[in-house]
Order: sequence, then C-alpha cells, then structure tokens
Amino acid sequence: MRVRICTYNLENLDDKPDQSPTLAERIAIMRPQLLRLRADILCFQEVHGQEHMGRKRDISALIDLLRETPYANFDFIAHTKTTKREAYDERNLVVLSRFPITYTEQIKHEYAQKPKYRKVTASPREEDSKDISWERPIFYVKIDLGGYRTLHLMTLHLKSKIPTNISGQKESTYVWRSVQGWAEGYFISSMKRVGQALEVRILTDRIFDEAEADGEDALVAICGDFNADSDSVPVNAIRGPVEETGNPELSPRIMVPCENNIPDSSRYSLLHLGRGEMLDHILVSRPLLGYFQGAEIHNEVLPDESGAFRTDVKFPESDHAPVVAQFEIP
Repeated sequence: MRVRICTYNLENLDDKPDQSPTLAERIAIMRPQLLRLRADILCFQEVHGQEHMGRKRDISALIDLLRETPYANFDFIAHTKTTKREAYDERNLVVLSRFPITYTEQIKHEYAQKPKYRKVTASPREEDSKDISWERPIFYVKIDLGGYRTLHLMTLHLKSKIPTNISGQKESTYVWRSVQGWAEGYFISSMKRVGQALEVRILTDRIFDEAEADGEDALVAICGDFNADSDSVPVNAIRGPVEETGNPELSPRIMVPCENNIPDSSRYSLLHLGRGEMLDHILVSRPLLGYFQGAEIHNEVLPDESGAFRTDVKFPESDHAPVVAQFEIP
C-alpha cells in the first residue's frame, strides 16, 4: 500500500475582503501545486480561520482551495481548535487524510511547563520574572492505516526566528533601538522554539513507551514547519541522535529526517536572500523508515520573498515548498 505524507506551510491562507492577493488569485497558483503532491495524508500550517455570521469560525478558505482536487473527497480532516471548539483566527494546524483519523489531541505546556524569565533589557525595567509561553500547540493524531497498523502523526509549527518583542527596545515593527534588545528578543524566541521541541520529544517517547509495552512497532511521523534546519538545537532535541545522547540503547528511538536522501543542492524548503534553508521536515521513526521509498521537495519555482520590494502581491503562492515522503506499507 502506497502512503504519501506531505507537510506544507500555506503562508497565511485566508479570505478577507481587503486582502491582496485575493484567495481566488492564490487558489489559481496553489491548486496545481496540491494536485502534483498526490498525497494521502497532508499536514498544513498557517491556515487562518474565517468568520461567518451566526456560526463558529471555520477553515473555509482551505476548503475552497481543496475544491476540484482529489482531496475534496477525503473523508477525514482535523484541525486545532480554541476552547470554544472553533478554528483559531490565525495559524491553525490541519491534518487531511484519506485514512480514518481515530484520535486527536492538542498539546501545549502539558509536558514542558512555562519557563519564568525576567527580561534584562526591557524599559521600564522588569522587577519580576514572567511566564514565557509559546503560541502554538502540537497537534497529535492517530491514523488507522488498516491491518492493525496505527500511524502516530504530529504536525507542528515551531516559533519563528523573529525576535520576541522587548518593551522599550523597538522604534517600529522591524526596527530595534539596540543590538542587546534585539539579541534578547532572539534569545526568548529560541527558548520558545526549544521548549516546543522538548514537548514534542516527550510525547514521542510516550508513544515509544506505549508501543513497547504493547509489543508493537511505533510508526511515528513528525511533520511541519520547524523554523530550523535538521542540525539545529530544536530539531536535534526531537531527533535524539546517538551522537548527541551518547547512549546506543536509545538508538531505536531516534527520528530520521526524510529529506536526507535528497542532494544538498536541492535540499531547501525556503529561500532567504538567495540562500536555501531547510525549515520544513518529515521526521520518522525507524520502524516507519523501513517502509520509506523516497522524499521530494517541490521547490522548483519557490519564490524568494525576502528581497526589497518583494511583497505577497507579487507572489500568490506560499513562500514555503511542500515536502513529501513516500512509503510502501505491506
């Protein structure tokens, strides 16, 4: 049985009356990209919610994007929700599957509590430490692949590299008053990113523990926009390479980046100032790696939006490339 898993950051997919490019303009470019994926399971990031009079906020912009594609016929879709059981206003995580989704869970500060920190460059001065919280949860689903096989799938969107705001340290949205203020904001964003990664790793070990207790192989895939390359601290924290832990007994629990079989010259999912960066990953457990056939990064026409005067109006597509991993599961 062929199973193609895709992760794709759709870059602020929304449908607001005053937005430019419009949703229709974005769909014209992005729908052919989705068709090319030929995916069986899709993990989306940055899916914004839409308001409707008299009903809960939903993800109708994504549903419109999926129309006239095979994915419109997929019976199983799940997304992150607020405490009111509606889509978030911004940056929902979505899983779309042709296989049954049997379980969903949102995880945020369940395994890694909010660290406390006192900003040292803030003006006015902070007298007490405050909680540092990350904005987005982990979205964990179980998917029934048939034959008593369960895929444990996580999709996530780790904190970006954009520095966290420091009171009194910014002249405007993108202009800092001091290097030290910028550096502290960068440090706090890194703390959030690694904190999210810690929660992902603890959940991953919980899955391994339960599978081991049941005498089963753990088929695990962790997909999403990590905002970090595969050798960075947060991704390494999730991967758990033996070179870092120093313990060969933990080798069965490592997570492997599927993009490793793609040549370095083509291994990037985002362009920044002309430089390719691999920020989007599909990490899989060793039992799932046994069925791995190959990976793809659809970056042939990926735009570089980081240059001067390059706005979304000129690039209706996403600034991330979709990443696909294919498996042949007996």
